[in-house]
Amino acid sequence: MIDGGKIEKAMVSIIEAIGENPKRAGLVDTPRRIADMYAELFQGLSMDPKQELMVGFEEEHQEMVVAKNIPFYSMCEHHFLPFYGAVHIGYIPRGRVAGVSKLARVVDILARRPQIQERLTTQIADTIIQALNPQGVGVVVQAEHLCMIMRGVEKPGSTIVTSAMRGLFRRSVATRSEFLSLVQGK
Repeated sequence: MIDGGKIEKAMVSIIEAIGENPKRAGLVDTPRRIADMYAELFQGLSMDPKQELMVGFEEEHQEMVVAKNIPFYSMCEHHFLPFYGAVHIGYIPRGRVAGVSKLARVVDILARRPQIQERLTTQIADTIIQALNPQGVGVVVQAEHLCMIMRGVEKPGSTIVTSAMRGLFRRSVATRSEFLSLVQGK
């Protein structure tokens, strides 16, 4: 549970620590706004992404299903700055398929936590494996990180790409190649 009161008090301290006046007109409501924003940005902490995949359909479809360009926004746990981009998911069902909107919900829930991109990628793949028991899963995440763009090395336009392959996507070069070609295709 997010404690908005604690966030507000902490923000007043941060505003004072940077040499600003928290009672200045432009800043007086900022601690509350940030507390409200954090409650939204981190709502995934109190949610179980596997629950989204409990609603599925029994189908004999055993060919690859790909959902690509699922947008996401997350907060880097190292600097509490956003990173954002797109997730591409492929899986081969074993008699049970999920609604494609449910895959997007899994991404949203896991992204709305303090994260690192590598963990986010792994968690998406593992959630789908655990909830759907498919023959295999592939996940590719492409993102830009504000901690690399607006501070530190200051490299706008740089993209981080991570992947997680499970089951057939890990064992079969042909399956992995098919997935990656579908993700890279326009």
